[in-house]
Amino acid sequence: MRHPEHPGTGGEDSAAAGPRPARPGPPASPGNLPAEPTAFVGRAAELAAVAAALAESRLVTVTGTGGVGKSRLAARAAAALRPRDGAWLVELAGVRDPDLVAHALAGALELTDHTSRPPRQVLLDRLAGREPLLVVDGFEHLVAATASLVGELLRRCPGLRVLAAGRRPLGAAGERVLPLAPLTEPEAVALFADRAAASVPGFTVDGAHRAEVLELCRRLEGIPLALELAAGRLRALSPGQLLARLDDRFRLLTGARPDGPARHRTLRTAIGWSHELCTARERLLWARLSVFSGPFDLEAAEYVCGGEGLPADEVLDVLDELLAQSVLSREEGAAGVRYRMLDTVRAYGADWLRATGDAARMRRRHRDWYLGLATWCELEWFSPRQARVAALVACELPNLRAALEFCLTEPEETHLGRHLAGTLWFCWVGCGRLAEGRHWLDRAVELDGGPGREASRLKALWVLGHVAILQGDTVPALRALQECRDTAERTGDAVAAAYAVHRLGCLALVGDDMPRAERLLRSALAEYRRLGELNSNVLMARVELAMALAFQGALEAAVELCEEVRGVCEDHGERWALAYALYVLGYAAWTRGEPGRARELVARCLELDHAFHDLLGTVLAVELLALFTVEEDAAEAAVLQGAAARLWRSVGLPLFGSRYFGGPHALCAQRARERLGDEGYAAGLRAGALLSPDAAVARALGRAPAPEGDRDGYGGAPAPYTDEPAASPSRKGGETAG
Repeated sequence: MRHPEHPGTGGEDSAAAGPRPARPGPPASPGNLPAEPTAFVGRAAELAAVAAALAESRLVTVTGTGGVGKSRLAARAAAALRPRDGAWLVELAGVRDPDLVAHALAGALELTDHTSRPPRQVLLDRLAGREPLLVVDGFEHLVAATASLVGELLRRCPGLRVLAAGRRPLGAAGERVLPLAPLTEPEAVALFADRAAASVPGFTVDGAHRAEVLELCRRLEGIPLALELAAGRLRALSPGQLLARLDDRFRLLTGARPDGPARHRTLRTAIGWSHELCTARERLLWARLSVFSGPFDLEAAEYVCGGEGLPADEVLDVLDELLAQSVLSREEGAAGVRYRMLDTVRAYGADWLRATGDAARMRRRHRDWYLGLATWCELEWFSPRQARVAALVACELPNLRAALEFCLTEPEETHLGRHLAGTLWFCWVGCGRLAEGRHWLDRAVELDGGPGREASRLKALWVLGHVAILQGDTVPALRALQECRDTAERTGDAVAAAYAVHRLGCLALVGDDMPRAERLLRSALAEYRRLGELNSNVLMARVELAMALAFQGALEAAVELCEEVRGVCEDHGERWALAYALYVLGYAAWTRGEPGRARELVARCLELDHAFHDLLGTVLAVELLALFTVEEDAAEAAVLQGAAARLWRSVGLPLFGSRYFGGPHALCAQRARERLGDEGYAAGLRAGALLSPDAAVARALGRAPAPEGDRDGYGGAPAPYTDEPAASPSRKGGETAG
């Protein structure tokens, strides 16, 4: 029996809300809650109870059996609450490593941080003074890590609220637990009718069907997932046939596991019954699809699951049948059409896969596909498709993590894990995931990959050095790059040696040793030419050499290099390196006394960087535009410097602590103080520190000020939700920085 004071929510499964199907309106606050794929049925009392509980407690957990609708209810309740700083869904079902919980949370909040601070500290800093609602779903296998993180965030961020959805409570202090019961009979009938009409147009619950549908809903105990699976069968069976077959299944299994919870037995029975009604090929695909973590596309399913018993060119037809039966769901986003299997359904398929003895082979095929995907993305990064690559990697991150975890926990697969971690450099650097990249790379280089497999270790080492430089962690960076260069020279790996020398040049660049930076970068570029290497990294080496030359006064040589880069970028559709070439060209134009030309070039640089959500490029461009502005409007220049100061907290040491990179900033500050006085200059900085990145960019580009709602009035820490380059084709994050 269900009690309104113990509500629940649509969980990992299907949903229910309101006896009448309801569809959501447009979101009224920021966040990342997904669009609802189907009508929400029932649950009015539960939604009200969740809202009331969150008004009294900052941690509310909706619990219930699998398939009862916890996730869906939580998402619906969060959307209805419209928190000031947005509702943010954190899906942990695909995370296996407890150390990645904070990374997953930061990723869901779209946080970017180039520093070496732990993700937990980044979250604490960014959430300070904010009032978001986190919807934490699928944490059952990570209870301790999730409870620890959530508990600390709630203690130190008083504006934060958390709505969790899981099969058990978190067990954290102050938690309010709301057990979610199945749907009432009217709600269950309404849900079945809605899903049945989607499967069989024109289907209604009336006449002869009504009694049979009522009995079906009673048999399935109002569990939304079970109802959806049953409704998906109506294309082939009548309600009466469904009921007869389900009745047989219940009689067969009711006594088999008398010790289990009744509703768990009901759901397992419903899933097992649906599984039995599948053809042999449908059951085979169901089992094989269980190796995916998170959404997947058709091509991945065909490669991984095609083979003996199910040719790849027949996977689509079988997959379509599983969709029709609600075993799979379809979703569409920035990366295109994807399919998803609910965790409860996946677990059932995984049991069958293990029973066949084919699980290890399927995991290797899954790893092979995502290793191939990462390799393709690395090549496509140097193309007009950078934005598509970034969107694709963001979507595929759960599967990439699963592939990395498989490799790094299987002794014979370690070298492939190192290769995958290194190949994903564009994800760690270009898409703002430095902290997670550091996690995988550190693990990868610590493991023994076996003899004759040095190439994968060398790539992981220079990528680790690159990531560490961008985080401002120079000692580990130097150690990794030196080991990479020494080993590469000893083993004759010229490519790895060139990349190591390149990154050592970057380290010298941000460390103000311009002669050494020039020498190393020239050496790396000469080797790249000899090897025929041309990609985004090579172009950035040219830009970085141009920076070293410009800082030493060789402006003409710097301009010539960057114009060459500009031409190559235009030929290949590359915009990541282009933005930084424009930065150097703008700096040179200003130095030569061409302020109009300088502003034009740096404004274009800023537009590109901001479109990519590239914080490092954005903040460097804002710093230069502040200098260009100071003569005509010193107060506005001070505001821009205040906005830049806020951005630097997410990038690392402001201007790398470099007197060369910091030169324009120091000159701008001096001139602004001369015109405004110390108090006026400080007031401008304070005003700029309140601007969101979007508003700061609009100001720097001389556009209309952003509406008041786009500004962040939290006093100091950067805003959490606008910094991550989730779809960034590039986060040159600092090739300038290393």
